[in-house]
Amino acid sequence: MNDTRIGFVGATGMMGHGIAKNLLLKGFPLSYTMRTRAPEGLDELGATRAADHAELGFTSDIVIICVTAAADVASVVDGLLTNPKQGLIILDASTSEPSTTLRLAGMAAEKGVRFADIPLAKTPVEAELGTLNVMVGADDELFAEIKPVLKAFAEGIFRVGGLGAGHTIKLVNNTVFQSALTMLAEGLAVCAKAGVDPAKLIEVMSAGGFATGGPLKIMGAALGGDFTGLQFQLDNARKDVRYYTRMAGELGVPAVVGEGVHEALVVASALSFGEEFNPALIKAAAKLNGIEMVSGN
Repeated sequence: MNDTRIGFVGATGMMGHGIAKNLLLKGFPLSYTMRTRAPEGLDELGATRAADHAELGFTSDIVIICVTAAADVASVVDGLLTNPKQGLIILDASTSEPSTTLRLAGMAAEKGVRFADIPLAKTPVEAELGTLNVMVGADDELFAEIKPVLKAFAEGIFRVGGLGAGHTIKLVNNTVFQSALTMLAEGLAVCAKAGVDPAKLIEVMSAGGFATGGPLKIMGAALGGDFTGLQFQLDNARKDVRYYTRMAGELGVPAVVGEGVHEALVVASALSFGEEFNPALIKAAAKLNGIEMVSGN
């Protein structure tokens, strides 16, 4: 049994559940908060429920936050800082904004609480397997202290800089990948509209520079009717890209491509696909253009 007590916010989420499970399996005592339902299978592994975020902050050595948006993170941190345990460390695994991270870390420091951003890469499958990638924004001392905890659920641990650097890299990473998916959906629609089998585009690109690329596998499967290749909702993708374009604007960097990707995601959401997974970009492109887009058409 490890002596470091973990508090967890977001254990019912698609990513959070796997992280919490692996921490328990590695011997970390863990408590969680919940909004509507208990996380499946965690109590059987020894997890306990905290009444609220204030209790979690008072009883934990490290609290991991894995929620959807920056506003959610801020609300959680507010509760954690009510009466925090001496030496408490807060780790934000959410996809948030660097400016929010810096602001919340400042609030935490006033209470003697340390803060690091640890956003995640890969999918819920790897979360359950304990093989995620983590981008860490922290100083050397804090990074060394939290690394044993990160190893419980991640195989790729990258310290990318100081506080806020993890979220910066995460937003850029997400937007670059999202750009490829979004442009590919548009290109497939152009093929279909021209009377060319869109699957042929996947075939040709798979033999070239994109040969090992995930976007081709994801969208190729979607053409065959499998829209589960990337289990990440379009509305969440829209939020992440918006965070990216806002960050770029604050830095004075024209986000021409990022703004275009964001607009495409806004359209997909307006067409009622926002709660579907990312491959539904193909459905949005088909609906927008009044076409069917499946292999063989």
